[in-house]
Amino acid sequence: MVEVRLRVNGADEPLDIQPQVSLLDALREHLGLTGTKKGCDQGACGACTVLADGERINSCLALAVQYEGREITTIEGIDHPLQGAFVRHDGFQCGYCTSGQICSAVGMLAEHKDGMPSAVTEHAPAGELSPAEIRERMSGNLCRCGAYNGIVEAIQEVAR
Repeated sequence: MVEVRLRVNGADEPLDIQPQVSLLDALREHLGLTGTKKGCDQGACGACTVLADGERINSCLALAVQYEGREITTIEGIDHPLQGAFVRHDGFQCGYCTSGQICSAVGMLAEHKDGMPSAVTEHAPAGELSPAEIRERMSGNLCRCGAYNGIVEAIQEVAR
């Protein structure tokens, strides 16, 4: 066992855990923050996306001990206009991927605002995200229900 002090949603959280415990499992099983979902547990679906110092990460691929001293934000710590936009644009169906989608979108909008280029689409000025650029930037988050159109519309609304 190792002692780890995580800062999650603004609160310091001391944990005694095995060094191989993922950040996802620390959040869900040790801190009771079950809004972050375990989907594939291999970094392929994005259901476990959280923010680490404002950057989106797959918490299933991260060891909790690696994030000691960094600010972790889960869906429980998010208060963002995207949440209302997801509701207005029907950006979810079953809801399983929604927490990861919203955390990823919050991080993606910050990346875009900071001028970080997208991998395959031409970067447009802040506030001018095309549907193609949103889809590319959000491609690490899968929705089995197919609510992609609503997700894109919600992000576009907030980006304006």
